[in-house]
Amino acid sequence: MASTVASSFQSASNLRSTFWSERSRICITPPAATRVGFTKKTIECKESRIGKQPIGIPSNVTIALEGQDLNVKGPLGQLSITYPREVKVEKEESGELRVRKALDTRRANQMHGLFRTLTDNMIVGVSKGFEKRLQLIGVGYRAFLEGNDLVLNLGFSHPVRMTIPEGLQVKVEENTRIAVSGYDKSRIGEFAASIRKWRPPEPYKGKGVKYADEIVRRKEGKAGKKK
Repeated sequence: MASTVASSFQSASNLRSTFWSERSRICITPPAATRVGFTKKTIECKESRIGKQPIGIPSNVTIALEGQDLNVKGPLGQLSITYPREVKVEKEESGELRVRKALDTRRANQMHGLFRTLTDNMIVGVSKGFEKRLQLIGVGYRAFLEGNDLVLNLGFSHPVRMTIPEGLQVKVEENTRIAVSGYDKSRIGEFAASIRKWRPPEPYKGKGVKYADEIVRRKEGKAGKKK
């Protein structure tokens, strides 16, 4: 009788475990152990399409290369640059400059194209120069030169006075057009951005200071939505 009770209890336990397994939909049988393989990928650092282009040197530009330092002199001014250890610059027999990678890393690939562009901007800057144009749009907005200062009337309670940095030239045409020129492209862009920062163009009427080639995305006001 004891064996009959034990067998019936075991059968009930088996049925209960089967019932809960079906309800919870849990697979009781453990899966077979499998071995996962890992493959190692090698990252290829391709050469920059911009970085591998040679840089021509005009006849009115002289360069002095000493290790990682490059000095460029032209009729408009003189600039210098120090290259990081990831890149190196060489002067070829044809008279052209070529920026090459010194290391085979991802950062070297990034520095390759960047410093080739900076070097080309230096040579173009001291030989031909760069120019950035801005335009003032708004009633009463105007600009004029006063000594070495650029004075802007932009709707504030007082005029904005900006000192022109050394090496840059600023011209004002028709009181609303400003031209910033020089041989250092980065300084031209920085000064032009500081002028625009005082009154960026707003999207409804387009009032403000914008670049001459800038396209301002316009928005409709409340009156336009009612239509």
